[in-house]
Amino acid sequence: MRTVSIILTLTALSTSAIFAADAKAGQAVYDKSCKACHGADGTPNAGMAKAMKVEMRDFKSPEVQAKSDADFKKVITEGQGKMKPVTAVTGAAADDVVAYIRSLKK
Repeated sequence: MRTVSIILTLTALSTSAIFAADAKAGQAVYDKSCKACHGADGTPNAGMAKAMKVEMRDFKSPEVQAKSDADFKKVITEGQGKMKPVTAVTGAAADDVVAYIRSLKK
C-alpha cells in the first residue's frame, strides 16, 4: 500500500512539472500582446498611459508582484478598468504570461 502511495505521489509531482507554466513562452506571447502598453520589461509605456488617462504600475514592483497568479490571469482574460480582455491569450498561454511577469520581479 505504501509503495502505491509513493508511486502515485511521484506521478502527480512529475505530471505537474510537465504542465508548469513556461516563462520563456510567456515572454513571446507578452511581446506580441502586452508589450505595446506594458513595456518590454514590465515598465509601463508612459505615452500609452497618458493617452489612455490611466496609471499603469510597473510589473516589477512589489505591489504588483504581490498579486496572485489568479488575479493576473483574470485581468488578462477579463480585462480591468480601461484594459480590455486580451482575447488572443487564454488557457496555457495566459499561465505562461503570468510566469513571465513573475520572472520580472525585482
